[in-house]
Amino acid sequence: MARAILFDFNGTLSADEHIMYEVVAEVYAGAGRPISHAEYLDQLAGIPDEVAVRMWLGDREDVDALVSRRIEGYRRRVRDGATVTEAVRAAVREAAAEVPIGIVSGAARAEIEPVIAAAGLGDAFAVVVTADDVAEGKPHPEGYLRALDGLRTAIPQLRPHEVTVLEDTEAGVRSAKAAGMRVVAVASTLPLHRLEEADELAHSIDRCLVRRLISSPV
Repeated sequence: MARAILFDFNGTLSADEHIMYEVVAEVYAGAGRPISHAEYLDQLAGIPDEVAVRMWLGDREDVDALVSRRIEGYRRRVRDGATVTEAVRAAVREAAAEVPIGIVSGAARAEIEPVIAAAGLGDAFAVVVTADDVAEGKPHPEGYLRALDGLRTAIPQLRPHEVTVLEDTEAGVRSAKAAGMRVVAVASTLPLHRLEEADELAHSIDRCLVRRLISSPV
């Protein structure tokens, strides 16, 4: 069975990819190159902010300022925690009662912590790895390997394949797979055919899903 579970944040724990697009579109349009929703999903979903800015807007001197603007725009829209649905909250509590759980995200800590606190889940996660904690974002495995080290505080001999990851983008799936973990891809952001590198596909996160992951052989 899965001895630990790691969640991606944007689009997985937090049903916010539409908000992410709104903020990105606002920032990029202001920087001189608008982006459509289809272009965002096709090219930038799941990619670290700095990389995304350079991919879409070029290697410019105000990359850090644009990223900060994107983060602040997101924070203004999600501070009440409503993007974490009741079904996901119940699933997180179900998982945390049985195994160590964590978050591995390309978002900044300043974006993640207020949302999970407002959703009543601030004490549920044994480890939270954010963009602030890594040199390489997804699809590089650094974030998941750091989370594995954190989980080993609770389970010293934990092996990568004993960790199940829930992800919603190609970059996230590849990151977790490169770390040697088992991946369930959730079709909350991208269509299932773009997530076929995962070990399993799911349409949503709920208590039944995490209960099965915890109780079934890996």
